[in-house]
Amino acid sequence: MIRNPTFPRYSHKLAAMVHLSVTPEVSLADLPVKIYASGLAPSQLVTLYASLTDERGVKFVARAFYQANQNGEVDVAQASALGGNYTGVWPMGLFYTLKAEKMFHRLLKRDVTGSPFYVQISVFNSAVVVPLSTHEPLATCTVERWYAAPGVERIPIKSGKVRGALFLPPGTGPFPGLIDLFGGAGGLIEFRAGLLASKGFAVLALAFFAYDDLPQTLEVIDLEYFEEASRLLLKNPKVRGPGLGVIGLSKGAEIALAMSTFLKEVMASVCINGPTRMCNTPLHFHDVTIPGASFKHEKLCINETGLASIFYCMGHPLDETPEVSTIPMEKTQGHILFVVGEADQSFDSKAFAEAAIAREKKHGKNNCSLLSYPGAGHLIEPPGSPVCFVYPLRFLPLPIQWGGEMKPHAKAQEHSWNEILNFFKLHLGPLQNSSL
Repeated sequence: MIRNPTFPRYSHKLAAMVHLSVTPEVSLADLPVKIYASGLAPSQLVTLYASLTDERGVKFVARAFYQANQNGEVDVAQASALGGNYTGVWPMGLFYTLKAEKMFHRLLKRDVTGSPFYVQISVFNSAVVVPLSTHEPLATCTVERWYAAPGVERIPIKSGKVRGALFLPPGTGPFPGLIDLFGGAGGLIEFRAGLLASKGFAVLALAFFAYDDLPQTLEVIDLEYFEEASRLLLKNPKVRGPGLGVIGLSKGAEIALAMSTFLKEVMASVCINGPTRMCNTPLHFHDVTIPGASFKHEKLCINETGLASIFYCMGHPLDETPEVSTIPMEKTQGHILFVVGEADQSFDSKAFAEAAIAREKKHGKNNCSLLSYPGAGHLIEPPGSPVCFVYPLRFLPLPIQWGGEMKPHAKAQEHSWNEILNFFKLHLGPLQNSSL
């Protein structure tokens, strides 16, 4: 069992009369910050530069150029960026536009409870694209971005076949339970579970391949594994029943929909940019088998820079694919929230969601809702997460395009996060007995 320490305080490093503040200096990674510089000359051109180094030693940077007002101030909440990684008024632009100096890296927090990301914000005189050793910042501030609040517990799970990590809020509970699933990257991804636990949910970040002693490749979706995980979570004395919620992205969304369809324990599911049929891998659950629709490699699109798009490889929900691969979601007794980016380059996620809702209504049900975001791509993550446009997958040798436009995608992350939290509160009951 691992407990993260109390948030420590961090001090500024200031130069001359220029003052830079980023508040709060210590916060959860999904919360906004305010960036403010003062003591500048009227109309002075400056560069705000953000950098962090992840746990693998990869550096991420972002920059934006600003002009001080007549009082020698730059308030990023009101001032318009003149260039750099973005333009216009965007209070969190330096965080959303953080980009790895190495190609095809995604900013992914691995040690969720033990340490934060340290983000250094500096202000430089004039326009600075890449700070050199000769560039002395006018002022610098380091902020901490945590993925688990003080008191959140992380408990490694290795019980029966189930592998993952359970995050519990401080307090006696009981707390509404969630299972958190990601997709084709495999392994165990925990950062969203830590943030959800910080809101008052008991969250099982669940691995289902390429982790510990689980299979290294995903040959079948064995829903009995997810049934075992659901029952394990509900047996925890700090988890409030009688049911739980599931949140999944991509392949995880496909599994979340199947869980909502077949598992009586699942009362609410959030499906983020996933298909509504079994894609490439079949599903087995007791005496039920749903074959996977084939991945059409001949429809893989590769652009002139060598980046791949799998958008057409799984087809359209209304194309010639046999109905037998479609998840019979009309059988679900719970509630489903589809979250889709209309510029998703992995699946036609909006079309899949709309087809699923139409199927459900055809069977006389009305338990699905849809959040659809123009300009948003595939990896819709919690707020503050840098927008990731390209990322490799295990089963393809080329980096995959995820689609999306910078500002619309960031806005989708901010809006959908609050809607997801409200959805789970509505269908799993209010949060209570937590000291958060």
